Amino acid sequence: MPYIRVTLSDPGLPAARRTALAKGLTELAVSALGKDAARTTVQLHAVPGGQYFVAGLPVGDATGAHVEVSITAGTNSAEEKARFIAGAYALLHETLELLPPLTGVALHELHPESYGYNGITQLDHYRRASRTAEARSS
Repeated sequence: MPYIRVTLSDPGLPAARRTALAKGLTELAVSALGKDAARTTVQLHAVPGGQYFVAGLPVGDATGAHVEVSITAGTNSAEEKARFIAGAYALLHETLELLPPLTGVALHELHPESYGYNGITQLDHYRRASRTAEARSS
């Protein structure tokens, strides 16, 4: 159940590019991290260019971007996470075109007891799924 937050320095980014970015990150969560698209949320947060700095300087004509992804700890390998980071950077470069010299992607791994959705922790979701699988195999 990844929650993907993207901070952009371009509040005037056309809707088609925003949609492409959201769809691309969702598809990447599925292909690189093995996540369920139906449970993947992408939030785009646009800020004025004068509020986005790299090395203490505004990014200027470039579109600054930083991606943060919340995932459940222990559900992905180092290789999967590296594939997501590389893919996210490539998607940002393709979708936003001109990027500043520093564009970050961070994966935050949250313990299943401290992370959840629809009022239920991930740990409880895993327990319920396990009981359902056991009941089906009986």
